[in-house]
Amino acid sequence: MPTPPPLPTGTTDTDALNDHRFPCDSCGGAMRFSPAQQQLICDHCGNTKPVSAAQEGLWGAGSSIPEMDFKSALRKQIPDADLESTQVTKCANCGASVEFDPAIHAAECPFCATPIVSDTGVDRHIKPRGILPFMLDEPSARDAVGQWMGSLWFAPNRLKRDSRRHRKMDGIYIPYWTFDAQTESRYAGERGVVYYETRYVIRDGKRQAVQVAKVRWSPARGRVARFFDDVLVLASRSLPKQFTDALQPWDLSRLSPYNAEFIAGMRAEAYTVELDEAFNEARGYMDRVIERDVRFDIGGDRQRIHQLKTEVSDIRFKHILLPIWVAAYRYRGKSYRFVVNGQSGRVQGERPYSAIKIALAVLAALALAATIGYVYAMNQGGM
Repeated sequence: MPTPPPLPTGTTDTDALNDHRFPCDSCGGAMRFSPAQQQLICDHCGNTKPVSAAQEGLWGAGSSIPEMDFKSALRKQIPDADLESTQVTKCANCGASVEFDPAIHAAECPFCATPIVSDTGVDRHIKPRGILPFMLDEPSARDAVGQWMGSLWFAPNRLKRDSRRHRKMDGIYIPYWTFDAQTESRYAGERGVVYYETRYVIRDGKRQAVQVAKVRWSPARGRVARFFDDVLVLASRSLPKQFTDALQPWDLSRLSPYNAEFIAGMRAEAYTVELDEAFNEARGYMDRVIERDVRFDIGGDRQRIHQLKTEVSDIRFKHILLPIWVAAYRYRGKSYRFVVNGQSGRVQGERPYSAIKIALAVLAALALAATIGYVYAMNQGGM
């Protein structure tokens, strides 16, 4: 990452890090956000506290979450109020940069179960503008994983037992970028209309009429425009993209302005995909949608696109955090992971296969085939 700008006057790294700790008013213990109750709770004395509306972002609860200017961010012209510092530890195995309590000096990576030693590094990055609070608590996430594991026919029995009694699932907010953009595209191509001609062929010594499809092409030119809103791009490399893509959809209408209280008792992963790289992925998605729009605009039965030029303007973005529950475990020396959408409960994961179960299934299939063959032969012989 590029060298971060200096902290605002009168602010220290410690001040910024302490923004993520919320002591209990009754006993002084650390409070955590409870997905089940949608408020802060103290596990020491049971005291509860509503999420502070006064701290719900700079824009007030219920207001829309404004985006930042993309070109200004690329020029590093980001206001100090939109930057923050967090204590993160990078896993050497999977590359995840996860926020840890500075008091913790040794831990296990929640993404791959690799032991890691926390360092004293402070990550300076663009502050999230939006956060999607956890709706699913840990027991519900464990139930979802149990149901998912129960549906895996060839998973080892030991794996299913271990997953059910896994000591803990970690609640983690993973980073995303969203992009807005106005696009205007001009194209040149051809519109194809299918028609049929009758031809005669000789089949089995007889003359028969058949219909042959033909395409009549005509030139086509035009313009299409589209406004893209909240194109979502993963800003992390710690999980396989097929996992995170399969966790969709996310209901982004439930986004709240960023409030560190939602992270209390959870962890947050720092983004490792930079803004320009993320926009390249977003632009690829936009181009595919624009091509679909062009084909629809050309019309006809078939389309050819010879030239397509798109102007993109008013690009804006925001950094948001989305909730997942993750459990990483090691089975025969290899790491496997379960990931649960913290909003919907959708599950994705890695799994080993039981060689014994597969062998038994093959033997059972062969035995069934042999039985069917024997019965068929007996029936044929009795005729």
